[in-house]
Amino acid sequence: MSALPQSAAAPPPITLQEYLTREEEAVYKSEFYRGEVFAMTGGSPEHNDIGVNIVSLLKDRLRGSGCRPSSSDQRIRIPANGLSTYPDASIVCGDRQYDELDPHEINNPIVIVEVLSPSTESYDRGKKFELYRQLESLREYVLVSAERPSIERFAKWDDGTWLMSPLNSLGDELTLDSVDVSMLLREIYEDIDFGPDDAISRAEQPEPLQE
Repeated sequence: MSALPQSAAAPPPITLQEYLTREEEAVYKSEFYRGEVFAMTGGSPEHNDIGVNIVSLLKDRLRGSGCRPSSSDQRIRIPANGLSTYPDASIVCGDRQYDELDPHEINNPIVIVEVLSPSTESYDRGKKFELYRQLESLREYVLVSAERPSIERFAKWDDGTWLMSPLNSLGDELTLDSVDVSMLLREIYEDIDFGPDDAISRAEQPEPLQE
């Protein structure tokens, strides 16, 4: 939910420990990368509702599986590049691996989900995904549009390449193979009104049964 900004005069770098101390006292969440702190922008109501829907669905689907979802309050750190960030949703299977430098940060998500915002979409697709790919545990990365019914699922193959699968209809099903979970887009976008531009997608929903 944040983007690494470009600035003419960068502030002096801080240590990870300084960032962690700031974060404990901060009102708003921030990312940390290479000595710099980047404020995370608040999402739209639709962005937040979609995030809640996803975490709720994952909690229900994963019950009893040994895998657990986390919301955007869970910080993740990537030891290979030092990024500390808060994805909109993540999943860990088995024991959580906590960071050696911060016992509140997790290092081993198998799935990460980001709900896109106009100000952060290019970052989530580009640099952030590049940094996420350095997590050895990561098997699936999911980008969810908050402006229209559209989801992109990236899955890591055995040879290390990533394959993207697009979903663009409320009747489509998002399947997370790494955790054996499926969710319909209409479930993910429950209570989200996309307005007149979504007339086609709404028309694809089944008619209610007539008694």
